[in-house]
Amino acid sequence: MSTTYPTPRDDAPLVVFDFDHTLYDGDSGSHLFATLIKRNPLRLLAALLVTPIAGPLVAMLPTRRTGISLYVWIATFGMHRAREFNRVIDAYVLKNEPGLRARLLPQALEVFAAHRARGDRVVVATGAPPELARAILAFVAHQGVPVIGSEVGPRLGAVGATRHCHNEEKMRMLRERGYGDIDIAYSDSTADLPLLLAAKAPVVVNPKQGSVEHFRRVLPAGTRILNWGCEDRGGDKA
Repeated sequence: MSTTYPTPRDDAPLVVFDFDHTLYDGDSGSHLFATLIKRNPLRLLAALLVTPIAGPLVAMLPTRRTGISLYVWIATFGMHRAREFNRVIDAYVLKNEPGLRARLLPQALEVFAAHRARGDRVVVATGAPPELARAILAFVAHQGVPVIGSEVGPRLGAVGATRHCHNEEKMRMLRERGYGDIDIAYSDSTADLPLLLAAKAPVVVNPKQGSVEHFRRVLPAGTRILNWGCEDRGGDKA
């Protein structure tokens, strides 16, 4: 039976959650594209052929987006519209429900649900395709939450990101939709520092071990840095 949450007031606190490594253990977009590649021998062959080039690009932060885009192009070649891509996402989520459901972090979902139960305005802002985050959250009755994610469109016979919900662009996309005055923000990533710094109360969850000290230096004193169940990540056990 699904939980019924109160309708947030317009002046209710605004709480923004990242998705990957925050609510979901891992990179949901990478899991999607890897599955699309692996299930088709031609796509898999193409991915293996470009890996000597794309692999090093992904490994370096300044060129990571370019490297990932090559794999996304291979995974989606033959798709021509965002609507078609979303149908593929829905089929992927349905087929892989047990594994995807298992990656939703119980501690994160408890905090997520508690904010909704209090009547807070809860928004998910993610670099993943928004349909992917929406479909996975629907497993746990959170399909009513607004999701802002990377926008996709046609690109050279495939689909690709036309606007990345990432870093400063994530903040612009939030503001465009009326989510500018953020009370609490949860994220794992240094790429979300603009979001965390904009929040009155930032909370770092499941950061990479090597990022913990950086977060302590740049975020306000006393900022909580928590681990919500990602075994290979940093943060204090909650």
